[in-house]
Amino acid sequence: MAHMLVTGAAGFIGSHLVDRLLEAGHSVLGIDNFRRGSRQHLSAALPNSRFQFKVLDLNNLDQYRDMLARVTARQPIDLVWHFAANSDIAAGVSDPQIDLRDTFLTTFHTLLLMREFAIRQIAFPSTSAVYGDNPAPLSEDTGPLLPISYYGAMKLASEASISAAAESFLERAWIFRFPNVVGPRATHGIIFDLLRKLAANPDALEVLGDGSQQKPYLHVSELLDAMLFIQQHAAEKRNCFNIGPEDDGTTVRFIADTVVNVASPGRPIHYTGGNKGWVGDVPRFRYSIEKLNALGWKPRFNSEQAIARAVSEIAEEFQARCSS
Repeated sequence: MAHMLVTGAAGFIGSHLVDRLLEAGHSVLGIDNFRRGSRQHLSAALPNSRFQFKVLDLNNLDQYRDMLARVTARQPIDLVWHFAANSDIAAGVSDPQIDLRDTFLTTFHTLLLMREFAIRQIAFPSTSAVYGDNPAPLSEDTGPLLPISYYGAMKLASEASISAAAESFLERAWIFRFPNVVGPRATHGIIFDLLRKLAANPDALEVLGDGSQQKPYLHVSELLDAMLFIQQHAAEKRNCFNIGPEDDGTTVRFIADTVVNVASPGRPIHYTGGNKGWVGDVPRFRYSIEKLNALGWKPRFNSEQAIARAVSEIAEEFQARCSS
């Protein structure tokens, strides 16, 4: 069993990953600054004797270094799952420094300290946003990569930094490019945002765009299955994989209808118009997971099934918060 570091451990995906790693018998060091994460997300992990948790900003390099020095003196770290990042694309459009600080610099500082402490493996969640607004089927060989959001740009810059580190000191790197991920513990995203809007205005639901935006959606449970499968089976120095469903996605209109049917049946839906929800939004793309299929992994859910499951889960969380 390995000793693993998970940055962004209290976030949406990071906290689910912590649970999976502990279930597999690994020891885990989790780091989060609680900018988006929540201690509640770690309620199952915190009592586990194989889990350590530190509240830390990865951009405070001195504190980050001191913490790793203390931890690695007791037990070397075998693998870093670097999940700390800004996950709100629209917020990064409003303030580009958010993605520079929370997405790229956290990666740069993590790689810097990995080199210093001889940690030679990293797994990194990237995004379909690195491809930009590209109508072609998006495979790992698609290029040039021209992201249209600062989020996508800083994820791509992080990928490039990891690739460069693999040339100088990393033994192995896994890069996961995935589309929209949905499921419990969400802190943002379309389902979360629509439910929050309904709670604020139960008379009607406002939806950005015209509802025709169509994207692939992946449930967080399947994302974890795929990432762990790739990490265990892909053995090149640099391993880059798209992860997603096998369909062409589902529409914002389907998601809005599903949210209303579950949370507030009969409520009218108002669309603001246009084929984009915000600046930097990619309204439609086709995603290839042929490379992942060839490695031996296939998803169980299509996009609509992932959405239906996630709406029920997140609505239940909203209801529990409102009643507590």
